[in-house]
Amino acid sequence: MDPIIILQAGVASGTVLLFATIGEIFAERSGVLNLGVEGMMLMGAMSAFSVTVATGNGWLGLLVAMLMAGLLAILHGIVTIHFQADQVVSGLALTFLGTGLSLVFGEGLSKAGTITLLPRFTVPLLSAIPVVGPIFFTDQSVMVYVGFAMLPLVWFYINRTRPGLHLRAIGENPTAADAMGLNVYQLRYFYVFLGGMLAGLAGGTISLAISPGWFSELTTSGQGWIAVGLVIFAQWDPWRAAFGSYAFGALRRAILDIQGPTTLFGFNNPFYYNPYYGFFMQMLPYAFTIIVLIIGSRQALRQRLGAPAALGLPYVRGERGH
Repeated sequence: MDPIIILQAGVASGTVLLFATIGEIFAERSGVLNLGVEGMMLMGAMSAFSVTVATGNGWLGLLVAMLMAGLLAILHGIVTIHFQADQVVSGLALTFLGTGLSLVFGEGLSKAGTITLLPRFTVPLLSAIPVVGPIFFTDQSVMVYVGFAMLPLVWFYINRTRPGLHLRAIGENPTAADAMGLNVYQLRYFYVFLGGMLAGLAGGTISLAISPGWFSELTTSGQGWIAVGLVIFAQWDPWRAAFGSYAFGALRRAILDIQGPTTLFGFNNPFYYNPYYGFFMQMLPYAFTIIVLIIGSRQALRQRLGAPAALGLPYVRGERGH
């Protein structure tokens, strides 16, 4: 077990969670809870891989993945924003829809053969920094660096710009935002669509860069649900989302690596000799996600954590504000 390799792999796989989590932060900041991240990621992964197989162009595959997942998110928007349906029910239905569509359209895609993956490269000078360089800037996919660049931009947009102020306003008090002249419906549609596109980007990053290929629903392996839990863990903040995403990525890699050696610190490795310990360890990220979701379902505690006040509540113009 090499800690540097575990952390390096954690940053790579954590980038997938980062894209999905930031997308969900945008949607929830606008007041719309979207539990369909897993389904949108699967559609993104399938679309990206399928288009890349057909055209040989991974960037075109990523673009199509984002659009397909964004269109799924628009369905959620129509149901919850226009028809004011329950956001939890609609999000769960979206997961089932996205999973079903990806399995149908991805039938036989796992035998499509190899494709040209998105490029990987090492950043000169930065890669020479002790410890930090090998983890963050050595032989990483271009999508990892896209994640690095996205983080400060998203934080600045949400906290330091006028559109970011409008985003927070429609999530906190849509009635007051409407009175200020903001089009609450239009803005919520936009951010739900943006969140869907980022979930599609996360799915495409898996199939074209991090774990290349299409492996049906195992392609995402529940990472969409982890991303939903990470939003609460991160308290709707992009920097905390990055920390959580990379930590989860490193944990998932460490769980695999710890089962390899026959000894640990001079003792027999129980994870090597008894596979059930390994199964238990692999369960931990998902158990943590369930705990976080249970905590997040409690309205009072959720607001104490900093959730948007109008999250999950439909907005109807003319009715008493939330």
